Amino acid sequence: MRRHAAAVAVAVAAMLVAGGGWSMPAAAAGSPKAPATPIHHFVILLQENHTFDNYFGTYPGAEGIPKNTCVPADPAVGPRPCVRPFPMGNRSVVDLDHSHSSALMDLAHGRMDGFVQAQNIRTGDGAQAMGYYDASDVPFYWNVADRYVLFDHLFSSDLGGSFLNHVYWVAASAGNAGQSVPLGGLNLATIFDRLQEAGVPWKFYVQNYDPTITYRTLPHLKNANRASQAVWCPLLDIPRFLDNPALRSHIVSMSQYYSDLRDGTLPAVAYIAPSGASEHPPGSLATGQRFVHGLVNALMMSRSWDSSAFVEAYDDWGGWYDHVVPPTRYGHTDGFRVPAILISAYARQHYIDHTSLDFTSLLKFTEQNWHLRPLTQLDASAGSIMGAFDFGQPPRKPEIIPLQRTAAPPPQTVRDVLLYALYGLGVVFAVALIVMAARRRRLRLAPVRPESGPA
Repeated sequence: MRRHAAAVAVAVAAMLVAGGGWSMPAAAAGSPKAPATPIHHFVILLQENHTFDNYFGTYPGAEGIPKNTCVPADPAVGPRPCVRPFPMGNRSVVDLDHSHSSALMDLAHGRMDGFVQAQNIRTGDGAQAMGYYDASDVPFYWNVADRYVLFDHLFSSDLGGSFLNHVYWVAASAGNAGQSVPLGGLNLATIFDRLQEAGVPWKFYVQNYDPTITYRTLPHLKNANRASQAVWCPLLDIPRFLDNPALRSHIVSMSQYYSDLRDGTLPAVAYIAPSGASEHPPGSLATGQRFVHGLVNALMMSRSWDSSAFVEAYDDWGGWYDHVVPPTRYGHTDGFRVPAILISAYARQHYIDHTSLDFTSLLKFTEQNWHLRPLTQLDASAGSIMGAFDFGQPPRKPEIIPLQRTAAPPPQTVRDVLLYALYGLGVVFAVALIVMAARRRRLRLAPVRPESGPA
């Protein structure tokens, strides 16, 4: 069921005009722009610090960990000694280094063989980088992949950690940012500026939101762990989103998400930043899955389900191994692959999308769906998630996704279809033989009547 391009997707793609824009009637002046697809609510969550191979490297049908992988402890010495991928299970973990310098060492000019060496140098625990989780560790996410869409080529947007990847997530650019917030704050256009100008409702939900924590107050913050709020919600690093009440009012507590679902006021575009449930190592994977489970189930039980799409991805690789070389566009190299899933009433069922994507692809969908101008060359040229939807089908009914692992439906391949067709022909042929044999037998057993001649 993967790699196919169904006729409905082609029909939706046919709405695209040359240059990648949508050919749709203009919205009435002064009114919010109507979406180009049945998706009226686009919800995006970024969790923390895992690679695709780390979560889905053994998921059937996905491009996972290659057979016989063994990453050298020191590539300069040779291929041995090396560390093979191994199941993490209940092993304790450390927060692996995920700095830009470690990313460059991991990448190793495309050889992808520096993961163990980088962590041996930075944390002294290089072997952990090769650990992976499976269905017994992240059962909820594997259950989602069985029922909805798994993206196995979605890359983070920067070869670095949380801060710059979150900036690309909202702006398709680093703007004036380096590896940290500039003294005067970030200065760049965001997708929320585009939405605000177009009159399209939006909100940025922040778990455990503290309005006093911004880039301006970070130097005086006593609890260093709370500083992540200004990293994971980049709007708190942009002066106009702090000083303009019309913009600041869109940054709200996570509890507002559930209220909006209950009241039917979920905005068109909703970003979610986690806090304690982010799955950031050594944080609990079970806690993170329960958090996402609650977000998804609340959406499914709301009146917004039939017109919504929920995407979950991870902000950076966290130092873990992934074997796929990040792509480069216009001189910009993306970060490593991260887990990503789509849940929607219009999502394809048990579908693995192999399209090359990154965080700017999520911006591109927003821009296409609500007729907005691209922010940069990166989102304008980004891969599209449109193929993950089937807008020709009626909206799928909500289905509570269990936290415990359930049996996965076998993926149907072209070979399966041919086998079933052959089985069908075989049954038809066998029945035909039986009917013919029975007819012959009746003819043999029938009494012979004497012929009558002329009188």
